[in-house]
Amino acid sequence: MLNLIKEMKNYISGNYISQGYYKSFVPTSINRQWQIENMEVFHLLSQADRELGRLDMYSKYIPNLELFISMHVIKEATQSSRIEGTRTNMEEALLDKEDVPLDKRDDWEEVQNYIQAMDAAIAVMKDLPFSSLLIRETHKTLMQGVRGKNKQPGEFRTSQNWIGGVTINDATFIPPPHTSVPDLMSDIERFTHNENIFLPDLLKIALIHYQFETIHPFLDGNGRIGRLLITLYLVNKGILKRPILYLSDFFERNRGLYYDNLMTVRVKNNLDQWFKFFLVGVIETSQKGIQTFDSILQLEKQVTAQLQTLGSRAANAQKVVNYLYQRPMLNAEKVSEIAAISAPSAYKLIEELEKLNILKEITGGQRKRVYIFEDYLNIFK
Repeated sequence: MLNLIKEMKNYISGNYISQGYYKSFVPTSINRQWQIENMEVFHLLSQADRELGRLDMYSKYIPNLELFISMHVIKEATQSSRIEGTRTNMEEALLDKEDVPLDKRDDWEEVQNYIQAMDAAIAVMKDLPFSSLLIRETHKTLMQGVRGKNKQPGEFRTSQNWIGGVTINDATFIPPPHTSVPDLMSDIERFTHNENIFLPDLLKIALIHYQFETIHPFLDGNGRIGRLLITLYLVNKGILKRPILYLSDFFERNRGLYYDNLMTVRVKNNLDQWFKFFLVGVIETSQKGIQTFDSILQLEKQVTAQLQTLGSRAANAQKVVNYLYQRPMLNAEKVSEIAAISAPSAYKLIEELEKLNILKEITGGQRKRVYIFEDYLNIFK
């Protein structure tokens, strides 16, 4: 036992292996006992647990929570993709494909794939545990039909990759050789389900995220999958009832620190600094999540009162607003479909919703007009 404690205190993140003209980094196995002694980490962990618990509890009191989750996912998809260089914003992500300019469609499709990957992973997790298979299936959905479609979607890489730099010679970081990937990913899976390792779940997923990004098991899409895993883990463990915590916005706003803290583990064997950064992200994101839900409740109350002024149109207006909570952008054709009314009636209803400042026309054209629920969209921006 004394040897084990000594080993934990003297954590070595990994070692470099010569591959001829470059060296790749092979991380140390994480499926082992851990001992956390940094009191600042404990303090932040306690606060993060409280805030995450508050967010989960708060979500239970939100009527029709499912209406609002899709907007959380859309925001996560745009922010996580933005870290990788994709420039689609939330308004563009809400457009139909044919309404997206040709020069932006590749970015738009990558964001849509992220949304589909998250939705599919949450759905399949009822039958498939948090595992390498789940990760590969999610990656397959993420990469289908987009720029990475020729980079082995759903399969661990079979060649060397690197991070940063135009070539491997000037790379910022070179992950382990592909031959090490299956064993390292199996180690993550065993660690995830090892009930004899008494590491708090928030530190466990922080460690899993670090290890996954260090392994970089795919040729493309590693960052997005690694960030998506955080939410999947929290839902899988029952820490969150629904997928309502997404850290990509925090990572995007602190992008330099995000990468620096990951590298600090590899270079200085300093896990504590990464844990602290991750926990601050959980705290801030949970607090913002509660503010978002509170703003939604206030807006919903205000809009419900406004709709009562529409008399006979109130019921159809409510159907449209319920759709807008899931996707706050539509056209007259969609209004007609949602409310099962004629095109002239749809335009009249839109006119009424514009007067109430619930809908705002954003295209400025006479044809193919698009309307947004601006006050609601702004809550997520």
